[in-house]
Amino acid sequence: MNSQASTRPIVKALLFCALGLVVPTASWAAEAAAAGAKTSGMGGSAEGTFVAEIVLLLLVGRGLGELLQRYGQPAIMGQLIGGILLGPSLFGWLWPSAQHLIFPSDPAQKGMIDAVSQLGILMLLLLTGMETDLRLVRRVGAACFSISVTGVVVPFICGFALAQFLPDSLLPDPTQRIVAGLFLGTALSISSVKIVAMVVREMNFMRRNLGQVIISSAIIEDTIGWLIIAVTFGIATNGSLQLVPLVTTVAEVAVFMVFSFTIGRRLVFTLIRWTNDAFRSEYAVITVILIIMGVMALITNLIGVHTVLGAFVAGILVGESPILSSHIEGQLRGVITALFMPIFFGMAGLSADLTVLADPTLAMLTVALVVIASVGKFSGAFIGGKFAGMSFKEATAVGSAMNARGSTEVIVASIGLSMNILSHNLFTMIVTMAVITTLAMPPMLRWALGRLPLGQDEKQRVDREALDEHGFVSKLERLLVVVDDSRIGKFTAYLAGLVGGSSGMLTTLLHLKDGRIDRPTDTKGPEGALREIKKGAEKSAQAVKRTEDTLVDKVHLTARTESQATGETIAEEALKGYGMLLVGLDNVLTEKGSFTPALNDITGGFEGPLCLILNGGETADKMPTFKAGTSILVPVNGTEVARRAADFALALARPNRARVKVLYVSQGATRGRKPTSVSHRREEAVLKDIADLAARYGVPVDTAIRTRATPDKAIIREVASGAAMVVMGVTQRPGEELFFGDTASAVLAACNCPIVLLASERIKRTIITGAEPVAA
Repeated sequence: MNSQASTRPIVKALLFCALGLVVPTASWAAEAAAAGAKTSGMGGSAEGTFVAEIVLLLLVGRGLGELLQRYGQPAIMGQLIGGILLGPSLFGWLWPSAQHLIFPSDPAQKGMIDAVSQLGILMLLLLTGMETDLRLVRRVGAACFSISVTGVVVPFICGFALAQFLPDSLLPDPTQRIVAGLFLGTALSISSVKIVAMVVREMNFMRRNLGQVIISSAIIEDTIGWLIIAVTFGIATNGSLQLVPLVTTVAEVAVFMVFSFTIGRRLVFTLIRWTNDAFRSEYAVITVILIIMGVMALITNLIGVHTVLGAFVAGILVGESPILSSHIEGQLRGVITALFMPIFFGMAGLSADLTVLADPTLAMLTVALVVIASVGKFSGAFIGGKFAGMSFKEATAVGSAMNARGSTEVIVASIGLSMNILSHNLFTMIVTMAVITTLAMPPMLRWALGRLPLGQDEKQRVDREALDEHGFVSKLERLLVVVDDSRIGKFTAYLAGLVGGSSGMLTTLLHLKDGRIDRPTDTKGPEGALREIKKGAEKSAQAVKRTEDTLVDKVHLTARTESQATGETIAEEALKGYGMLLVGLDNVLTEKGSFTPALNDITGGFEGPLCLILNGGETADKMPTFKAGTSILVPVNGTEVARRAADFALALARPNRARVKVLYVSQGATRGRKPTSVSHRREEAVLKDIADLAARYGVPVDTAIRTRATPDKAIIREVASGAAMVVMGVTQRPGEELFFGDTASAVLAACNCPIVLLASERIKRTIITGAEPVAA
């Protein structure tokens, strides 16, 4: 009863603040003060206070963040401002007793929320590292390095110099001006990738050349900033600037970075992949990611630098892991964004006391800090842009973008405050400067980017990349390939390499050693299939480099031999997370043209997109040899399923410089009526869309419309004119057996070439829907 009585005023105050009522009654204030005196160390009251702090920070931070985002400002600033309002700046000024009740100064009580906040720093740096795209930095080139160097050096010098002239009252230890200058210089020079990316993405500049330069520059500045903080932490730990410890710290950081991006990278990849494939418990990969973050943070702590560097580098390595699927990344991002981010920024805001700015001297110093930070950062990035050969408008946009500090600066200042390098007043000044410059950046950058026209070459590249967002192959993350020793199995392995090689896709090969029993084989064991996957992947990677000037990682390949595959074994393997199942087995059709029970069983264990590579007609031993000019036929009918098949065919054609023939088969002809569209406007629009997709791949494409024949006859007639392979988008029909409609069955029976059936939208065989099969 005593515990409940002591917690009740906390709940009242929490509800009172949430409703925005900030004028307390005298009796309520007295009750809150009395309860505050009783809560210290009593039973469940400490936990109640802790929960009240969490709820209030989440409620106010999320609410203000949502409000600011609706007005084009970053939500992070709402969380920071929310903390400021809950601190002595407003809540503590209007109602000190209630503010001290919810956020007491008792060390044990304060330590609970501080522990969550400190963990939040590591989680934020993990997320920042995961969002750091080093491939983008490598692709953009030297321009971002010029901007980053001057964009860090100029404001850093300004901040370091300013610290040497600050009044002694703003420094906890005036003898530590050098260390304070390092912190202040870093705080002024660092940029927030998250906030910069938000505005660049909103302005549709993420694919523009300048947008990529801006993001890359912010990434480099962020990385440089955390390296400086790591070294500064080592200096502050030693208590003074000593040459030998400084050189030792820099050398240890260099060794850590080299190890992380060589051996450490492979270890992280292997560990995440092994966890994903071996564990069956929920969220095992996320647990391992958090362990990796903790271990690397401990390593940097042991070498005498701050744990944020280890968390940041861990995030980079995790973000580059080929096994990290989008849903795993989304789950981790969700808990960080929803919980740790509002708590950390809220606690940072609580540490700031804007009432001190009522002192004219501190107010003037804060104004000077804002001016120096803005001018130093803008001019540094602007100069770097001019050195890189940018126009005045482009350099202005770069300078405007780099002036957003936001989250990163607050983290730097929080570290300085926790180490007693920065005073609370100086911390408040830095937070104020971060809020002002960050809120001013979005409108400045929108204005600057709006003045930059889109060039013709850049427009073509942007349009090509925009097509990838709607692509099928570009979104695949992992392939499961089931083949036997037959030639169709070997051919399937080659096609899998062509698909996976364009992005270094993770591929698992299940080789069935007894899959072919009635014909001689030209390869035994998985070695032949592995060679074909590698050969296809190498060709595909070369094609990407040739057409896009982009280096692709090697395919991450796993292979094992199975005596047989069943629906149960495939379903168990599918739990590891695959984007598509490719099956290439001999003798999978019965004499009546239906699929064998074995194939039905295998495919029934996989619920995702299915790709069957089948022998057409009587030419089971005659596989095509792709070369320039080889024709791949793709029948379409305007559905998304057919478009995905065209995307798949283009991915196969590009590495071999083959041609793709897109055949539009009108649905109207199947009902014995004249086509409803006399001008063929719909058909032409569909074909133009695929032609644009072909231009993205750099593949020559021919188009045709057939309206006076049934789909199967139109396809068979076109194959007879010289197609080496047919790629058909199909929809699985409801039922217990695998069936894709009469058109697919007729083509399989009549065409003497390999047939690829791509079922990109699967249904459970026991569920009957109204979905129509693709005409092709």
